Amino acid sequence: MNPRLTLICHAATAATCAAAFPADEAIEPAAEEVAAALARRIDPVDRAWMSPALAARQTAAALGLDAMSEPALRDCAFGRWTGRRLADVAAEDAKDLATWLADPAVAPHGGEALDAVRARVATWLQARVADKGHAVAVTHGSVMRAAVLAVLDAPAGAFWRVDVEPLGIIALGSDGKRWTLRVR
Repeated sequence: MNPRLTLICHAATAATCAAAFPADEAIEPAAEEVAAALARRIDPVDRAWMSPALAARQTAAALGLDAMSEPALRDCAFGRWTGRRLADVAAEDAKDLATWLADPAVAPHGGEALDAVRARVATWLQARVADKGHAVAVTHGSVMRAAVLAVLDAPAGAFWRVDVEPLGIIALGSDGKRWTLRVR
């Protein structure tokens, strides 16, 4: 069987509900039930990974996965914007926010540039391309966007054109040499 990788975005958190830059926070209480229901739709899993973040760990548990923590699946580091609502950052730091949204090579917030996220995720995906069986990775919207760009070899500017909702799923398939996006 050719390798398959299912990327799952962690369940909703206070930050995702408030359009805020996340801190390491728990999933919303109602999201645990939604994640548990999603578990029934996931094909049998040979191995699983998760971001070290609390939301990813709780989501993996709700999905019934025995997942290994993988640092490469961590969210983008948002520096001084961590925990702040996007609207507040836009009002108080509009120039830096506009720069960050337009240029994936910069990190005016003091955190991680989006190009760095993309490189980290692309490296991790390449290391998994020849794995056997079906794997699941519970991670973050930024990581899933970066994965789509890496798989499609899309330009960095396309990052903001990929919308990832809490518990969103991206399916990838591999021929042992490269990943392809699988639409089911």
